Amino acid sequence: MSETSSIYGRHLPEMESVMNSILNSIGVLRRRMAEKTDSDPIDHCLARIKTDESMRAKCRLHNLPETEESALNEIHDAIGIRIVCAFVSDVYTILNYLKSLPDISVVTEKDYIRHAKPNGYRSYHMIVRFKEKYYVEIQLRTISMDTWAALEHQLKYKKTVSGNEDLITSELKRCADELASTDVSMQTIRDMIYEEREN
Repeated sequence: MSETSSIYGRHLPEMESVMNSILNSIGVLRRRMAEKTDSDPIDHCLARIKTDESMRAKCRLHNLPETEESALNEIHDAIGIRIVCAFVSDVYTILNYLKSLPDISVVTEKDYIRHAKPNGYRSYHMIVRFKEKYYVEIQLRTISMDTWAALEHQLKYKKTVSGNEDLITSELKRCADELASTDVSMQTIRDMIYEEREN
């Protein structure tokens, strides 16, 4: 599909530049924190621009015209970044850093870590605007939250689950609670290690 026929019009190169700019800023923080603590706060970071086909499908889902205006201003996740950390405290450190960047203004944020969804889903969601022009969806979570979300996604979007759906859903909720407890325990252990180092 040619660039001019894209739902993003001629904005795609600039959108890629925005995505890379935020990733570069995250890279700066990773290096600073690694120098300070001898460990990288981020396990992995994924970024994408929603495909033309996927964006058009989302426009249809929300009864919006399949236009550049809809894709860039009505729907706010054309650019998406997921940041996966080892520890909960790193999630909030990176979150606060992103909020402090001069080119970023927060539009909405939802803390599903401190206030999990009923099914057990945990993550921090934020919609930001870069230079008051492009919307970016940013998700921050721990490794265990990311693993759980991948499994829950299979249950929600794959049509292979039949009679055991209720059991699987309840087991997923139980696992989510256990993983959240483990995240807290791991954080406590790391804090104790850092405290020992400082003493």
